[in-house]
Amino acid sequence: MSTPGADDTGTDARQSVPARDPGRIGRLSAAVGRRAITALILVTVVFLIGPVVITFVASFAGEWTGVFPSGFVTLDNWEQALGLSSTLGASRGLGGSTTVPVIDATIPLPETLSLSMALALGGVFVNLIVGIPIAYAVTRYDFYGQGWLNTFAVLPVVPGIILGIAFLRTYPNLPSAVALMIGYSLLKAPYMVLAVQSSFESMDLRQIEESARSLGASWPRTFLTVIVPNAKRGILSGAIICWTLAAAEFNFSYIVYSRGPKPFSLFLFENISNNPFLRAAAAISIYFLIVVVVTALLRATGERGFSIGGVR
Repeated sequence: MSTPGADDTGTDARQSVPARDPGRIGRLSAAVGRRAITALILVTVVFLIGPVVITFVASFAGEWTGVFPSGFVTLDNWEQALGLSSTLGASRGLGGSTTVPVIDATIPLPETLSLSMALALGGVFVNLIVGIPIAYAVTRYDFYGQGWLNTFAVLPVVPGIILGIAFLRTYPNLPSAVALMIGYSLLKAPYMVLAVQSSFESMDLRQIEESARSLGASWPRTFLTVIVPNAKRGILSGAIICWTLAAAEFNFSYIVYSRGPKPFSLFLFENISNNPFLRAAAAISIYFLIVVVVTALLRATGERGFSIGGVR
């Protein structure tokens, strides 16, 4: 009696199936495909990161007249960009400085830098207050107009220059700082909504709510202490993106700004357009450094976890 899967001679039929020949192209792809993909990724990363590294290194050079910068290492470019130098170029730096007390010493912090960081953080705070509920609503519930709300929430309302003109015409007496913070939040809200919505979509919101409510938690407590902490990765990702983009928002800032310490984007514009490359490199490097520090702090917060009185 023949066993299942065997022919009349008792030989396993599967053994008689000839091996598939991948062909010359298939063998070549298997041999070099992974290496080629790895090399392509490496070249792409170097191509994208290279200008940033070169700019940062050049900011510490004394001159750049040949192929490579020379005169290392000097802090003159950074001092002029930060407004710490008494040279003529320093008048177009980060402006006056405010002193921040730290233990027994005081650290000078340029007004332009502190203002831009505060405005960007204010815009992120508004995005958190508005964006998280919108992302939760379009993910959790089915209601009339849900599609339209989701569309308007994840698409930029208008370009920055158009929104700036609309603000000037509609709110002519609105202080620059308030207008900038509100404008930053409007322009960057889609990034917050998309990031938080992706976290909510990976969660079974209905089951989480029902479990928390069965344990006696009210809906506000369930939302603040259970749902929001579980979406922390999306929230932090959205915060990083919104802060980084808001700090460098130029079009809206250029239209709305009127007086006082200048936003950081206008500082970058002036240093790039009115100064030699090495001075501009220092100004750009300041922005890169700020972005790295803020991103590292936010990532560290996310890795430690956060809570609003609930889960971690």
